[in-house]
Amino acid sequence: MTLISKKKITYPIQEPLRHYLRHYDRETQLPVAYLDLTRISGSFPLLDRQGRDTLWETVFYEPQALRELSQGLAQVYALLKTAGDLSFTDHLLADRIDYCRFGNSNPFRVRIVNQLNDNYDYFYVKRADASRVYGLELEHLLSPNSINYLVHNNTLIEEHIAGIPGDDFIRYHLQRPHLNQVRIAKEFVKFNERCFARLLGDMRAYNYVIDVTPDFEDEQYRVRAIDFDQQCYEGKKHMYLPQFFKDNRAVVLLCSKLLEPETIRQYQTEERTLMARRARSERYRLKDLIDCLRRDDVSPPEKVAQLKAQLNQHHRTEQFTTCRSMGDVVRLNLLLTLGRNKVVK
Repeated sequence: MTLISKKKITYPIQEPLRHYLRHYDRETQLPVAYLDLTRISGSFPLLDRQGRDTLWETVFYEPQALRELSQGLAQVYALLKTAGDLSFTDHLLADRIDYCRFGNSNPFRVRIVNQLNDNYDYFYVKRADASRVYGLELEHLLSPNSINYLVHNNTLIEEHIAGIPGDDFIRYHLQRPHLNQVRIAKEFVKFNERCFARLLGDMRAYNYVIDVTPDFEDEQYRVRAIDFDQQCYEGKKHMYLPQFFKDNRAVVLLCSKLLEPETIRQYQTEERTLMARRARSERYRLKDLIDCLRRDDVSPPEKVAQLKAQLNQHHRTEQFTTCRSMGDVVRLNLLLTLGRNKVVK
């Protein structure tokens, strides 16, 4: 079983990364900060439709504080979705705020309702952590998924990533008769490859979602990470391979049952090729990000040393020995995994 650090260290955003965020329009002034949402008057457990505890709490505030928060959160939503066009905020209402004590980021989840048609959307307010920001940026640049988020001082705003939570999908959907199990197996292989190439850890089933898209004859699936706290933090190589987590076992067994080794290698090569193409098309921005990461401190020295040794063994090389930071390790792992064809300079 893959063991995870009990509590990940939170790393502040240093000036080089802050400059990167400003340059690429990820940083902006926000009317509401994470600290504002912590002034809670009370809470009650949020249950799902089956009456089970979701590990989230719906929180409430004093009336005056709630009015101010609701207006500010509607403006935050406008900044996130419409680049700050506040003309839409009059009919937007933050009608529910949930809080999660579980995990590293202790996020608030805000439900925004359009009062003209009762449609709603979510976004998250979290404490800014450099590890998570690096994870979000690498996801945006190297995965097939665009990521929308904003940062200001110690506050991080993230849009909601829609999909069926991985643990629910495995529990309730994986054995359904209509499910195209081969396509699910294929997408999990590709997801596993993406996580390892950029060293995104802790992809237990509740840290990713399955995005289901109806096609003209069948359904298409995509596995999407939703938690980026463990971007290049742990020292064990297996932490960056979702196949080694116990709660992903059912999907791993499906891959073993339905996919031949040669087919698995084909899907791995396909995903590496796509990642390399994305890296080349975003080479300058990716280089700027990796340069920040190489100068930053995002993992304890003993974990960096452990990962260097294990990746040396995995790649059958000694090149990781000369890496001085976790950023160096990420850069070299990308080069060795995706090929040295102008991926990152």
